[in-house]
Amino acid sequence: MDRPEEPRNESERYEQSSDESGFPPRQPATSEPVSPYREPYEEQPEPPRRRGAGKAFFVGLIGGIVGALLIALIAWPFVRDEMTSPTPVSSTATEQTATQTTEDEADIVGAVGKTKEAVVSVTNLQSSFQGTDQETGSGSGVIYKKDGNKAYVVTNYHVVEGASRLSVTLSDGTALEAKVLGEDPTYDLAVLSIDSSKVTQVAKLGDSDTLRAGETVLAIGNPLGIFANSVTRGVISAQERTVPVDTNKDGQQDFNTEVIQTDAAINPGNSGGALINTAGQLIGINSMKIAEASVEGVGFAIPINEALPIMRDLEQNGEVVRPQLGIQIRDVQEFPSGYREDRLKLPDDVTKGIVVVGLTRNSGAEKAGMKANDVIVEINGKAIASFADLKSVLYRDAKVGETVKVTFYRGGEKQTADVKLSAQSPTVQ
Repeated sequence: MDRPEEPRNESERYEQSSDESGFPPRQPATSEPVSPYREPYEEQPEPPRRRGAGKAFFVGLIGGIVGALLIALIAWPFVRDEMTSPTPVSSTATEQTATQTTEDEADIVGAVGKTKEAVVSVTNLQSSFQGTDQETGSGSGVIYKKDGNKAYVVTNYHVVEGASRLSVTLSDGTALEAKVLGEDPTYDLAVLSIDSSKVTQVAKLGDSDTLRAGETVLAIGNPLGIFANSVTRGVISAQERTVPVDTNKDGQQDFNTEVIQTDAAINPGNSGGALINTAGQLIGINSMKIAEASVEGVGFAIPINEALPIMRDLEQNGEVVRPQLGIQIRDVQEFPSGYREDRLKLPDDVTKGIVVVGLTRNSGAEKAGMKANDVIVEINGKAIASFADLKSVLYRDAKVGETVKVTFYRGGEKQTADVKLSAQSPTVQ
């Protein structure tokens, strides 16, 4: 089955006869996208103690002391003038270090205090065969806005997915019913509304574009669904990390999401929680970690500057309307080399791109004169090597109604077309 420009419902699929197109069967993906995981706990046995270790340590300690005394006595003639009249520099440095440490700790404690009560637990309840709602999972969320009798919570889509009912628990243990205002599987975000009468704190939004590698950050959430308002500390490992994700769970990479990489612990249940800076500002929404048993300290958060436009659309409209070219596509690398040479007639140096295998009637691409077997390699000067690249460029940099310049190969010749973007169906992700 050909890959569309974006995953669609069954009713929206455009089937194309293999007799007419001659397109070869699709090749399976060779890489798997990143997904959240729960790392098992393994208790390590205490290693046996060696006999005589204490004696060896004592002998080594005495030897070290004697050696230090000998060095001090030999060096004394050379340093005595400096040491005879000691200055308070060393003492002052020690006091400054201690003061700085205290100030750093105070900054962190203060930052947590500015945000902790804005972080909530989110419980996903789904209908059982007995007709009752049962808890199927839990995560975290952040209260980012309070308006009249409503407060707004941002969390991950995968935290609320499939819920028949949602419960939000505040930091003081108060449980409230929550309503889903909108969901966006592409960015893994959802916005909920709750009664604001019990809400005492709203997170202050920071600027994720100003983050620097090495900057201290704090993750606040509900790990394992039982340790509410837990705080972990780490640093920004990388400001902009691109991670492939599978949004529709078909085993294919659908989107390249840009995330903040941090070594602050992000465990199951932390999803949807807050990543804050030392000023107590929300800079990211905790989302995932690498699913490898041998990997530690590699967690990811959605930058708040990326999330904010999505949050606003979900809050106000209940959906995110995104632009599209109006084509169905497949990656070039899914085609055998013989087909690329004989049918697509690509130059030897063109090994990546997306192949148009169908067009939506009256779409911008059709009106611009694009045809099946066109191989798109750029949009507005940005390289398009895969389906995920196409979505990333359109979703981040383009708007519905905007005209973009599409660069493509047809019959081995490089061409361009100006394509007006139309609105993608809200149900398509």
